Amino acid sequence: MTDDELKTLVASLAVGNKELRESQRQTDEQMKRTDEQMKRTDEQLKRTDAKLERVGLTLGNIGRNQGDVAEEFFYNSLINDLHLGDIEFEDITKNMEKHRGKIQEEYDLFLTNGKAIAVIEVKYKAHINDLDKLDRKVANFKKLFPIYKDYDLYGGLASFNINDDAKQEALSRGYFVLQRRGDIVCTESDVTLKHW
Repeated sequence: MTDDELKTLVASLAVGNKELRESQRQTDEQMKRTDEQMKRTDEQLKRTDAKLERVGLTLGNIGRNQGDVAEEFFYNSLINDLHLGDIEFEDITKNMEKHRGKIQEEYDLFLTNGKAIAVIEVKYKAHINDLDKLDRKVANFKKLFPIYKDYDLYGGLASFNINDDAKQEALSRGYFVLQRRGDIVCTESDVTLKHW
């Protein structure tokens, strides 16, 4: 390689190196802007997450509040008239929880007399899948409360709103259906009422 060729090569390397440094500087500036944008995005996501959490808590509280309203309504209504169909009960308990072995249940309303008991699942708006939950609770009741093993056990679904399919299914499974009718409770049952 000649001196001129070497000088030209060194000069081109110097120019290339200068261009490379300029390109790196531009890349560094772009990365800095990207980092700043990502920080702003992270901050916005944190604010959005916090808002979503508050909305979720609010919606959860609304659902819980509606359930509490329904339970309180049916509890107070039944205190004034402790009848399910032709069966008269002597007392009522609400929000009864029990844990025995690996079984744990919560019963919204529990009615008793000297020979019969009834567990009532309360929903603000009842759906057909709520009946499976009621089936499980009824099936577990005497396991959780063996003191009532000789009592007739009845089940019921109480709701401010229940569609016709869920109502008919509840009746066909032998459950009482309690619905709000104005300021009073209307209890319906089918001739196929079961006691466990």
